[in-house]
Amino acid sequence: MERDVLGFWEKLKKPILALSPLADVTDAAFRRLIAKYGKPDVMFTEFVSADGLMLADARGKAKLMKDLMFTSAERPIVAQFFSAKPDMIEGAARLARELGFDGIDINMGCPDRSVERQGAGAALIKNPKLAVKLIEAAKRGAGPLPVSVKTRVGYSKVELNDWIPALLGTGIAVLTVHARTRKEMSLVPARWEHVRETVAWRNKLGVKTLILGNGDLVDTEDARQKVVETGADGAMLGRAIFGNPWLFSSVIPAEAGIQNQKEMIRRKLSVALEHTKLFEELFGGAYLPSHKSSEDYPKRIKNFSVMKKHYKAYIAGWDGAKEFRLRLMGRNNAEEVEEIIWNYLKITCGPEGN
Repeated sequence: MERDVLGFWEKLKKPILALSPLADVTDAAFRRLIAKYGKPDVMFTEFVSADGLMLADARGKAKLMKDLMFTSAERPIVAQFFSAKPDMIEGAARLARELGFDGIDINMGCPDRSVERQGAGAALIKNPKLAVKLIEAAKRGAGPLPVSVKTRVGYSKVELNDWIPALLGTGIAVLTVHARTRKEMSLVPARWEHVRETVAWRNKLGVKTLILGNGDLVDTEDARQKVVETGADGAMLGRAIFGNPWLFSSVIPAEAGIQNQKEMIRRKLSVALEHTKLFEELFGGAYLPSHKSSEDYPKRIKNFSVMKKHYKAYIAGWDGAKEFRLRLMGRNNAEEVEEIIWNYLKITCGPEGN
C-alpha cells in the first residue's frame, strides 16, 4: 500500500480515537454538538444507503443528502455507506468526494435485517468476493480519498482467518473491527483479543492498513488501555457518547468540573436543549404547537422521536430525573421542550442555578 493511500489518517496522532457511526444518533445535529464540546480525532456520518442516493427520486435523494451535511468543525469526517452493488458504492463514493468529505467508509457489519436482505452490512461477511468488489468500486469513486471498512469478527462464528485477510488484501486505509460476531449482536461482552488477532494478521501480511477496535468502550481512558493491550492503532467509541458530548474532551471529560448536583442538572439540560434546537433547525419538528401554522414551522425531515432516545441519556443521574424525563417524552418540538426545561430549572436549580 502506498503511504498516500492512507490520506488524512497518516497524519493523525496515535492512538486514534474516533466516533462510531450510529444510525439516528450521530446525525449532523449531534456531531455539531460533539465538535463543540469534545471533538474526537475522526468523525463518521450515520450510514447512508448508496442505492438510495443513486436511485431515489429528487425528494428521496434530498432527504438522504441531509445525512451527508457537515461543517468544517467536524473535520476530518468520513462518509459511511452501505450497499451490495459495486456501481452504487462507486457512485456514492464519487458524490462524497464532490461534497468534500475526507474519506469513505463501507459498512460491512450492520446487523439490521432490512440492510442484510439487500446483501449489505453484515451479510457481506458471508460473501468476501463481493466485499472485495465493493472496496475496489469505492476506490474508483473516491479517487485520492482513503477508503475504509467497518465490520465484525464473523457472522455466526469467528471467521478472522478468512474474512480479515480478504479485506486487508484490498489495501484499505483503515479496518475497524467490532469485537463480536453478527449473531452475538451486543448480547455478549466484546472480545478484544480478536482485535489483537486482527493486528497480527495485518502485520503478517505486511500491509499498512490501520486497525481500530470497537465494542464496549466506556470512555477514552478505557479505549487507550485497550489499544495498548491489543497493539491496535486506535479505537472507535459508540454508545458511550449518549448523553455525553464531552466524551472526547481533554478539558471537561464527562462530569469533571461540576461542583454540585444543581450545576450538573443545569449543564445537562442546557446541552439537551441546545441539541434539540439544532435537531429541529436541521431536520424540522414532528408536530406543530397548537398556536402555530404550517407556514411558521419547519418542515420535518426526521421524526422528533429521534431526540427522545437522547433524553434518556441526558436526563439521568439525579433524584427526580426519571419523573422529569417521562414528562419531557410527551413533548414534540423544541418550543415545548424549551418551556418545560426552563420551568424545571427554575424550580429545581433556582434562577441562577444555585
